[in-house]
Amino acid sequence: MAGIGMPRLGVWAWAFVGIVAATAIIVTAFAAVKEIMLPLTFAVVLAIIFKPMAVRLTRRGMRAGVAAGIVVLGLLGLMVLVAVATVQGIVAQRGAIGSSVDDAAAEAGDSLSVDPATWSAVQESVETMAPTLQFGFVSTLVSGLGALVVIASASILGALIMYYLLKDGTRLRRSFVNRVGRGVRGELDDFIGAACRTLRSYGWGRTVMSAIVATVIGLTSLLLGLPLVLTIVVVNFVGGYIPYIGAFLGGGLAVIIALGDGGIPEAVIMLIVVLAANLLLENFVEPVVMGSNLDIHPLVVLVVTALGGLVGGIVGLILAVPATVIAADGLARLQRRGVLDEVADRAEPAVRRALD
Repeated sequence: MAGIGMPRLGVWAWAFVGIVAATAIIVTAFAAVKEIMLPLTFAVVLAIIFKPMAVRLTRRGMRAGVAAGIVVLGLLGLMVLVAVATVQGIVAQRGAIGSSVDDAAAEAGDSLSVDPATWSAVQESVETMAPTLQFGFVSTLVSGLGALVVIASASILGALIMYYLLKDGTRLRRSFVNRVGRGVRGELDDFIGAACRTLRSYGWGRTVMSAIVATVIGLTSLLLGLPLVLTIVVVNFVGGYIPYIGAFLGGGLAVIIALGDGGIPEAVIMLIVVLAANLLLENFVEPVVMGSNLDIHPLVVLVVTALGGLVGGIVGLILAVPATVIAADGLARLQRRGVLDEVADRAEPAVRRALD
């Protein structure tokens, strides 16, 4: 039995190595053309998510091009509005944010009885990061004409790609499916449809959950009389699209501001609210909102999100979970059709010769 199993084990081991190598090549290639791949990726995902909206407009008598244009322009307008409001709020309240962080640090130092000399050394170390702390992360990120040109170019490219996908996506999908053999057309079309449903479920689910968490934390901030409520809400809403990591960053900001404004009691209350909101979502709301086609264990979500961030940066963090679900579905379909076993059977003689 051992002699029979080793070649097959070798096949799967080399297959794993091949998958890792192929992934590394793809990631490297994407990084080399990231100015194109980033807007393309987001455009495809957003087009899939907002396709039902464009379809509803066409059913009301609009031409496909007009419906696609309305959706794209509406989304662009919303994104610009949110971005401008967020940047203005953070820049305008930069001093207040810094004061809250300083007050929180001082409160923590007093509570923990930190030696004044040690505290002064920590402050001096923090001050060495002056560019980021003085001007703010957002201001540093968007500073410079070159950065603005890149952002504008990527936005225009992404908007155009999304427009054509919304307008002609169905025809492009049909044309792509018709290029494969008749025996697999139905399976391929069904897989594409399932992948689209997965992305829509994930996108809308994340939006709903982000809105719930941001609302709960925002209301708590109002009840506690905290400053920077709008900033807290926006950061928690945007952070909600990144599993775990976004909740940590958004909730951490709320706790820091609560600590700086009201001390340890308010910080503890905010920490309890942040933990409760996210845990309740994870265990009760998420399964209902996401749907059965995104039935994935929280531990798997945590692991693939971390790996996605290492491999694909911010895009990997956001899309790691749906990409994992789609890949698992694709492998399951190949397994049901016997493709994986057929490939292994063909490769096994070569591996057996190599082991002999």
